[in-house]
Amino acid sequence: MTPRPKHKSHDLTDGPGRAPARAMLKAVGFTDDDLARPLVGVANTWIEVMPCNFHLRRLSEKVKAGIRAAGGTPIEYNTIAVSDGIAMGTEGMKASLISREVIADSVELVARGHLFDAVVALSGCDKTIPGTVMALARLNVPSLMLYGGSIMPGQFQGHDVTIQDVFEAVGAHAAGKMTDAELRDLENHACPGSGACGGQFTANTMAIAFEFLGISPMGFNGVPAMDPRKDDVAFTCGQMVMDLLKKNLCPRQIITRKSLENAVAAVATTGGSTNAVLHLLAVAREADVKLTIDDFDKINRRVPLLADLKPGGRFMAADLYAAGGTTLVAKRLLDAGLLHPDQPTVTGRSIGDEAAHASETPGQRVLRPLSNPIKPTGGLVILKGNLAPEGCVVKVAGHSMTKFRGPAKLFDREEDAFAAVKAGQIKAGDVVVIRYEGPAGGPGMREMLGVTAAIVGAGLGDSIALLTDGRFSGATHGLMAGHVAPEAAKGGPIAALRNGDMIVFDIKARTLTVELTRKDIASRLKKVKPPVPSYTTGVMAKYARHVSSASEGAVTS
Repeated sequence: MTPRPKHKSHDLTDGPGRAPARAMLKAVGFTDDDLARPLVGVANTWIEVMPCNFHLRRLSEKVKAGIRAAGGTPIEYNTIAVSDGIAMGTEGMKASLISREVIADSVELVARGHLFDAVVALSGCDKTIPGTVMALARLNVPSLMLYGGSIMPGQFQGHDVTIQDVFEAVGAHAAGKMTDAELRDLENHACPGSGACGGQFTANTMAIAFEFLGISPMGFNGVPAMDPRKDDVAFTCGQMVMDLLKKNLCPRQIITRKSLENAVAAVATTGGSTNAVLHLLAVAREADVKLTIDDFDKINRRVPLLADLKPGGRFMAADLYAAGGTTLVAKRLLDAGLLHPDQPTVTGRSIGDEAAHASETPGQRVLRPLSNPIKPTGGLVILKGNLAPEGCVVKVAGHSMTKFRGPAKLFDREEDAFAAVKAGQIKAGDVVVIRYEGPAGGPGMREMLGVTAAIVGAGLGDSIALLTDGRFSGATHGLMAGHVAPEAAKGGPIAALRNGDMIVFDIKARTLTVELTRKDIASRLKKVKPPVPSYTTGVMAKYARHVSSASEGAVTS
C-alpha cells in the first residue's frame, strides 16, 4: 500500500501538540504551506577543502528547486568529507576510510531525527559516495544519490593530465627525471577546477557502480562537474525523488543481489578501483543482501574489460561521457548477456530499459566493442593463499604480468616504504610489503598512492610487486595486492614475513603465497610483537576496536 506523502514527517509537524516544533521551523523561514508538504532531506557533502565536493552547494540549490517544483519541501543538511588526494601519504589519510562510517552515520541520524519522508544525497569524493548510499540503505525511505561529477583534464606540455600524473611525477622528480620547475608547472595545471579525480579512480568507479546498482539515475553521475547539464540533472533528481515518494520505491527494493552483481560487472568492465570491493561489500551489508569477496572474482572471470580508461588505459571519465557514457556501458553488457536487465532503478525504468536507449558517438575509442575487448576478463581479481587466507584484491587492468616471484622487502609503516623508494633502496625484482596499515592496525587502512605512484615514477612499475593490508587509490596501477586479510594487526600471515622471504603472485591460479610451510608461519606468528597502537582514545581508537576485516568490507559493528 502506498503511504501518504508525509508518511514520517506528519509526526513532526502535524497537530496542536507539534506547535513547538513548528515554531522553531518557522524561525528559520518555513511557512505553514511548507510544513504541510513532504519534508525531503538534501544530504550534502559540500566542503571547502577539495575540488571534488566544492561545487555541491550549487548543485544542492538545483536539487531543492526540483523538489519544490514537484510539491515537496527540501531541507538541506551537511556532513563531513576527507580528501584522499590531499591527505595521501600523511597521518591524515588514516581518517579517510573511517570517514565513510561517520558520513553514513550522520546522514542517517539527521534523517531519522527529523523524520524526513525522502532523501536526496549529494556526493563527490571517494568516501562520500558509498557513505551516503550506506545511509540510504539503512533509512530505506524513497531516496537517491547524485554524484557531483568528474573534473576535466588538465593540460601539461601539450597533453591531458590528472592528479595521478602529479603523484607519479614525485617519483620521477626523486629519480632525477623531472626538474623542480617542471614539477611545479604540472602541479599548477593538473586540476583545472571543481570535480572529482578524472580517471577511472575510486570516485568515478563508485559513481558508475551506483548507476548500475540503480540508486543513482542512469547517465546522471557521468555528467562532468562543470558541464552546464549537471545543473539540469540535479533539478531532475529533485523531481525524481518526489516521484519515488509517490510510488513508495525504497532503496532495499532496488539494492538486490542481482543489482549488486550488475554493479560488480560495471566495475570489472571499466577497469575500476580495488576500493569497489570494500564499498560494495559494505553497501550489501547495510541492505542485508549476501555478497562475498569471492563473488567479485566469479563475475570478473566472465566479464570482458572494455573501457580504455586511466590509470591503466588512455582516457578520462569525461571522455567516456562524450563517447556515450554509462548507458553505453550498460548496453555492451546487455548485448553480452552479462546484465540482469529487469532490475529497477530510481528513474522508474529497469536497467535494461535504460540500456536500450544508449547512444554511441561515432568513431569513439574509449569503450571497445564486444568483439575486440582489451582483455577477455575484467579488471579486478581476488587472490587467496597462505599469505591471504581471507583474500586480497589485485587490479589487473593496465598491466600484463600474471606471475611474479621475489624477495620480501618489509615495512611496518607507509612512510618508511615511501622514504625507501625516494632513497633508491627498492630494486627491480623486489616484493615490497607494507603491513600494519589495515583497518584496525593503521587504523583506517590508508591508501598507498604516494608509494605506488613514486614506484611507477621511478621507473620500477613493471619490475617490482607490492602487497599490503592497507588500500590502494583507484589511480594505482601495476602488480599491487591490497586488502590482504587477515591483516597483520589481527595476526594475519603477513605479520610473519621477514626480509628475504620469497613471495609468489600467480594471477592465473589466483594465489598469493610465501614459500614457507604452515608450521613455519604458525611458529613465527607466536613470536610476533605488533607495534603499540597509534591511537588509544578518540574516533581512531573506537574504529580500531570495532572495524571488521577488509574481506567483509571494513565496516563497523
